[in-house]
Amino acid sequence: MPATPPPAPDTPEDQGDAPGRLMSGEMAEQPAMLRRILERGAPRIREVAAEIAARKPRFVLLTARGTSDNAALYAKYLLEIRLGLPCGLASMSTTTAYGAKPDLRDVLVVTVSQSGGSPDLVASTQAARDAGAVTLAVTNNPDSALAAVSEYHIDILAGPEKALPATKTYTASLLSLYLFVEGLAGADGTAAASVLPDLAGAVLGRRAEVRALASRYRFAERMVITSRGYGYPTAKEAALKLMETSYIPALSYSGADLLHGPLAMVDNISPVIAVVTDGRGGEALQPVLDRLRGRGADLFVVGPQAQVEAASAGFALPTPGVPEELQPILEILPLQMLAYEVTIARGQDPDSPRALAKVTETR
Repeated sequence: MPATPPPAPDTPEDQGDAPGRLMSGEMAEQPAMLRRILERGAPRIREVAAEIAARKPRFVLLTARGTSDNAALYAKYLLEIRLGLPCGLASMSTTTAYGAKPDLRDVLVVTVSQSGGSPDLVASTQAARDAGAVTLAVTNNPDSALAAVSEYHIDILAGPEKALPATKTYTASLLSLYLFVEGLAGADGTAAASVLPDLAGAVLGRRAEVRALASRYRFAERMVITSRGYGYPTAKEAALKLMETSYIPALSYSGADLLHGPLAMVDNISPVIAVVTDGRGGEALQPVLDRLRGRGADLFVVGPQAQVEAASAGFALPTPGVPEELQPILEILPLQMLAYEVTIARGQDPDSPRALAKVTETR
């Protein structure tokens, strides 16, 4: 068993060459980054949205991998709920491996990628454009190959991301996609989102609180993470962060799917993290929370104060007055910190997860 490392400092300036300093620093950048998107990125996002809306797409296909795939799932909820526009998550191998040639006329294909460099994303986007689709790349690299092959591009303005686990590019993608969908609806989402930078700063300032929770879970052999509605992409992203940094097997389920069999593996030993959105998604999750409590689960809740008080442990979010569709940008922050703190507590370096590369070159 590794010796317990000293507590990580609360600010990146204090960390020098300490393990996790890159991930810690990039998490801390998120409030300023969200403000930058609202002030500098929003006008261009509205322009792109207006041009695409004028072409009246009848269907949306979302294309992504990894963390970006979870951001794309968030966009799927936005598009279907906000616009009533049917959406699907693309299976890239149908074109890149099998050579399928679908008819994509009047279809909007949105490809989300931090680097814009993965060959399968570039190839599938080019194939979609050749098949008649309207193509939009959402990346952190306007000079990428993906941006070059796409008809439209949105720069998420996250700035260079050096840590291998993606943190700030995830929240930047969420906010950019939210503003884009609002633009498709002919609306300006900046007013509703204007509360996010300050609230994100307040959440990230509670590092010591998360560190105490991490000591509770450092020896976990597995975790289950669940949510419904807008919180479901958060559950999937939190599971990914925990697996790629701390190597703890973390299984993410929609609350509805959890009841269809996987609930049988829940006991009073393995922690269950529930992301409880303050709104309809949280209401839909309530029967699942009741079943988990009935099974004696070690239930950790991220969500409203009242839900946290009814759980074994948790992190209360400042959600009053925040629209449900924007809460995922806050929900993921304590879970990013939890992945970081659990990894540090286990004597590992979250900046250098084994077998992980910044650009994953799948084909």
